[in-house]
Amino acid sequence: MSGGLLVAGTTSDAGKSVVTAGICRWLVRQGVKVAPFKAQNMSLNSFVTREGAEIGRAQAMQAQACRVEPTALMNPVLLKPGGERSSQVVLLGRPVGEMSARGYHGGRRQRLLGTVLDCLAELRGTYDAVICEGAGSPAEINLRRTDIVNMGIARSARLPVLVVGDIDRGGVFASFFGTVALLSPEDQELVAGFLVNKFRGDVSLLEPGLDMLHGLTGRRTYGVLPFRHGLGIDEEDGLRVSLRGTVRESNTAPPVGEDVLRVAVCAVPLMSNFTDVDALAAEPGVVVRFVDRPEELADADLVVVPGTRGTVRALEWLRERGLADALVRRAAEQRPVLGVCGGYQILGERIEDEVESRLGRVEGLGLLPVRVRFAQEKTLTRPVGEALGESVEGYEIHHGVATVDGGEAFLRDDRGNPLDGCRVGQVWGTHWHGSLESDGFRRAFLREVAAAAGRRFVPAPDTSFGALREEQLDRLGDLIEEHADTDALWRLIESGAPRGLPFVPPGAPA
Repeated sequence: MSGGLLVAGTTSDAGKSVVTAGICRWLVRQGVKVAPFKAQNMSLNSFVTREGAEIGRAQAMQAQACRVEPTALMNPVLLKPGGERSSQVVLLGRPVGEMSARGYHGGRRQRLLGTVLDCLAELRGTYDAVICEGAGSPAEINLRRTDIVNMGIARSARLPVLVVGDIDRGGVFASFFGTVALLSPEDQELVAGFLVNKFRGDVSLLEPGLDMLHGLTGRRTYGVLPFRHGLGIDEEDGLRVSLRGTVRESNTAPPVGEDVLRVAVCAVPLMSNFTDVDALAAEPGVVVRFVDRPEELADADLVVVPGTRGTVRALEWLRERGLADALVRRAAEQRPVLGVCGGYQILGERIEDEVESRLGRVEGLGLLPVRVRFAQEKTLTRPVGEALGESVEGYEIHHGVATVDGGEAFLRDDRGNPLDGCRVGQVWGTHWHGSLESDGFRRAFLREVAAAAGRRFVPAPDTSFGALREEQLDRLGDLIEEHADTDALWRLIESGAPRGLPFVPPGAPA
């Protein structure tokens, strides 16, 4: 087998990332050597590969679904928003500068097509199949001329396209039809058909609509995936939970001890890698919420200040909303606070920023004896260390360089030498993302939090975050295997879009 597929969507958050991961896991269970690919990704949730390259977390999870190590080839272009109008451009895992949306779409984007196609060709030369993910919708006709992630790459690489629609939102038939009808004849030739996502109820009631859609477009539906709770992998387009909701589908298992543990996450602007708290939400008896008001910290046993692409902006936001004062009061009362990456920098004494905000010297919250200077070069590493008597793995993505002038080191090497972070009383800070995914360390940390909060909470002794991730990916593979026409999908991946697909008017200029 040697082939590929582009999974597009009628909208952002239609389920492209989940479907791509599911197809990858289904294929690898059939013995296919498969890799994921997303030409261009806009995300504040990123990951560091073994070779020190930064890519979107969704592609890292899809690589896990494929049971392969993620590489920069799988996400050659990553855009990290720094505001409403500009983003940091990360090319092949390394930042190459800030660019406005107009500047990027006006010229730079199209020039990257060659790089993107080279990466895809290298993957296709190494793997039996490459499952590509689009971005947004392929029918964004204002961006078609410079498109390198949807129909632009599909046409250049002759990839068949499967369009995913979220029926739970409503309007899925109009979205499917409209997506095809807004494409040029050359692009329409590659759109093989549709996949319905998040369906609730009796599929037989949907079949007349699917038959009509086939009659209108000449394209079949390759499957109807039922709605399932807790299947979202690491999102990329933004925070997909209410600020006053739980983290996705928090574990519903009862607590092992007598009490639950309440975690409040400050929903700072440009929040990055909010997936750090997923490992907390996976623990039975841990309740995680995102909050944006100081009164919502009152009953929290632990407050997390997460990473952010705009450290100084997030600090200002915390002060404007009264959350900064609430954090200072918590620290004085010896109530637990954890800062991660940008959140760690905010908890320090001073920030020197001529890179991100370019505001120069800014006073931090002063809860940790740490001074931060923003460097032009970004730190991208996969460190390993120890904390609280347990081994810890993580990854670093930051411009800030911390100088620690007191307190205790948070993370140390195997000889006890300081590696990263700082602790003073019940205030903790680290640059390491993903550290809470280390099971032993997470349990030790939660025991410390529970003791400080006076809660009779006991971490479950057998929660394995890695195993939960694998179970989740297997469930995605099961969805594809059980509810998609896998024989037809196999032919599509192997042989490309069916020949003679009809044109759906009005179309768009070629």
